[in-house]
Amino acid sequence: MALSQRLDLRQTQALVMTPQLQQAIKLLQLSNMELSAFIESELEQNPLLERDDAPAEGAAEAAEPAPAAEGDGEDVERWQEAAGSEGEGNLDLAGDPAAWQSRLARPQANETLPGLDQTLSRPTTLRDHLLAQLSVDITDPVDRVIGTHLVDMVDDAGYLQGELADIAERLDCLPARVEATLKLMQRLDPPGVFARDLAECLALQLADRDRLDPAMRALIDNLPLLASRNAPALMKLCGVDAEDLAEMAAELKALNPKPGLAFDQAAAEPVVPDVLVRPQGAGFAIELNNDTLPRVLVNNRYYAEVTSAARSKADKDYLAERFQQANWLVKALHQRATTILKVSTEIVRQQEGFFRHGVQHLKPLVLRDIAEAIEMHESTVSRVTSNKYMASPRGIYELKYFFTSSIAAASGGEALSAEAVRFRIKALIEAEAEDVLSDDRIVEILLKEGIDIARRTVAKYREAMRIPSSVQRRRERSLTL
Repeated sequence: MALSQRLDLRQTQALVMTPQLQQAIKLLQLSNMELSAFIESELEQNPLLERDDAPAEGAAEAAEPAPAAEGDGEDVERWQEAAGSEGEGNLDLAGDPAAWQSRLARPQANETLPGLDQTLSRPTTLRDHLLAQLSVDITDPVDRVIGTHLVDMVDDAGYLQGELADIAERLDCLPARVEATLKLMQRLDPPGVFARDLAECLALQLADRDRLDPAMRALIDNLPLLASRNAPALMKLCGVDAEDLAEMAAELKALNPKPGLAFDQAAAEPVVPDVLVRPQGAGFAIELNNDTLPRVLVNNRYYAEVTSAARSKADKDYLAERFQQANWLVKALHQRATTILKVSTEIVRQQEGFFRHGVQHLKPLVLRDIAEAIEMHESTVSRVTSNKYMASPRGIYELKYFFTSSIAAASGGEALSAEAVRFRIKALIEAEAEDVLSDDRIVEILLKEGIDIARRTVAKYREAMRIPSSVQRRRERSLTL
């Protein structure tokens, strides 16, 4: 067969993932805090961007729903158009450009530093708390050196990590001296600190309350039996009756198994919802939360002035690049808000029973259901529902909460949500009276209610909710009676 060369011209379509397109897709899955940090970074780097501090006229106007898209491809094309267009639909900023430029170079006159009375003090750490007591309660210089090393071996929960022999070898002292110093350190606040295991931690707290009697010591020495709720064996070992054992178990539950966690705790960040849902007439009003919508503007007037004043090609190229980046960011933020609103609106529509009647009416839902309804790709819906929260009269929920698998109905009717079934199992167990329900008994009750579920599935859901088995619940109840 003869070999020959020839030149063919073919036309094909391919999606090119430009850096701006990749960044636009990443914007979808950012949480509100991550998005705010990204916007702050862009404001610092781009002199043509400015924050829009004007009060918003309404959340719905801030993210007006766009026409239905054909899928992820059209979203990508709109983002590409937003990244490539210049000067189209931009907002001008009022003000003198020279003053605007000088404001970038130096702080505002009214941007004064906070006074001492407005600053927060550094929170006391566990190490600081222990060292402060060490300097007061222990006077012997050798014990202070050993105590300092012991403090360095305490973890965040307050437990001593490592071997005492290592300190003795490092300081060239007798192990008995280190052990004696440890006994002194174990008297410090909070009670239970410097323990080497859970039993010692509980014993130190009971000793601080003068409640470490022989019966309680026997109970602490047999914590595995207490965990398995083996009341007969514990009563025999401790020499007490059922009533005394129940009181002792309740006293142990009142202790703190991790005393060091009272310190070094980072402030819990409150969840700020991205979407707000409220009843309105016969339906629901869905709008974006203005507090989580960063609004930025492009200063067209300043761009025009500095471009006309630029002399070198490098300066003009830099300004053109910054201007293009600013326009892309404004449009990408609008596209992000629009997509979140569309997905949230469809979730509320399909889960209307949940918002009206509660979790028992939560329907089975997968990403494909939402994607097909709003004509977008499943990957887009997945990104939108990541790290986004919805505030409703039922509470604040992550958007992914509304996506659950289905459980078949016993009579062949409409399938039930797995979350609704878990809620029903939890309600049955919480309503237990004297008769503790086994997993098989729960299966029978659910089957009568039209829910076809296997016993192993009930056990899996129960364990996921951290609910003990019927045997453990029965033993625990015997300890509390």
